[in-house]
Amino acid sequence: MQHAAASWQPPPAPKPKRLGLALLLLAVTFLTCLAAGRQFAEAFADGQAFSADEWSVSLKLLYKDPTALASGLPFALSLMVILLAHELGHYFACKHHGIRASYPYFIPAPTLIGTFGAFILMRSPIRSRRALFDVGASGPLTGFVFAIPLLIYGIAHSHVAPEISSPDADIIFGAPLALRLIAHRFFPGADPVTVLLHPVGRAAWVGLFATALNLLPTGQLDGGHIVRSISPRLHRWVGWLVPATLIVLGYFHWRVWWLWAGILLALRFLRIPQIYDQRPLDSGRIVLAVVTLIVMLLCFMPVPLWQAPTSH
Repeated sequence: MQHAAASWQPPPAPKPKRLGLALLLLAVTFLTCLAAGRQFAEAFADGQAFSADEWSVSLKLLYKDPTALASGLPFALSLMVILLAHELGHYFACKHHGIRASYPYFIPAPTLIGTFGAFILMRSPIRSRRALFDVGASGPLTGFVFAIPLLIYGIAHSHVAPEISSPDADIIFGAPLALRLIAHRFFPGADPVTVLLHPVGRAAWVGLFATALNLLPTGQLDGGHIVRSISPRLHRWVGWLVPATLIVLGYFHWRVWWLWAGILLALRFLRIPQIYDQRPLDSGRIVLAVVTLIVMLLCFMPVPLWQAPTSH
């Protein structure tokens, strides 16, 4: 016992929160989301879901004349609010449980949506299953709560455009169940895939897609935290089932799922920190776990986007 006490070392002090870096990444991501938003705004005005030409123009405006990206504000603001709400949900759950966490860091990217999302770094371990559940569930649920009103607003300001699913379309966007249910109220009888979303609605679409990916019940994803908080044994079993399911989805539908399956399989080799407090979840958290499953089903799309086969 004396030797163990002598060899014990205090945990390293947490790194200081880098507020400046977080704000810089927030500003740069806002610019790249503005560029994406301008493309969606111009395409919407032209009756298109996506325009490769406008996307190219928007990327050039990023460094030539950022002030010309103003039409991208509705998309950029909406998407940033959803992503920030998601990460702040994690952040305040960490604070509630005494877990040291960084500020949210956004990831700017010159992509179709302008970002690769955002994340927080946890500087101390999660010590109980209940804390693990709260940290995992808080982000997706908070982001979803913010995304739905924006989706409703976006759909209310959208219109049906059958040509956006024609072979001439650059990209066709899928429709998650949440969008289908709301679109049915505004456009009964119309195929939800043919609803040309207002840029605010498109930002909500991105938010729902991100929520679905985060809620995949495996690994260190939010959904994985939730499943592990319920049953570590179930977490190990589902950790193989989810990548296998994505491989099948990739074969029949969207081959990008193969990339996700590979990432999730690779993450299985990372060390998962031990949970010391193994008290089971209370009934309120079990109910919320069911809610998160429903949210994932409302947000998930087997085929998020694709190109229509060209007719000859």
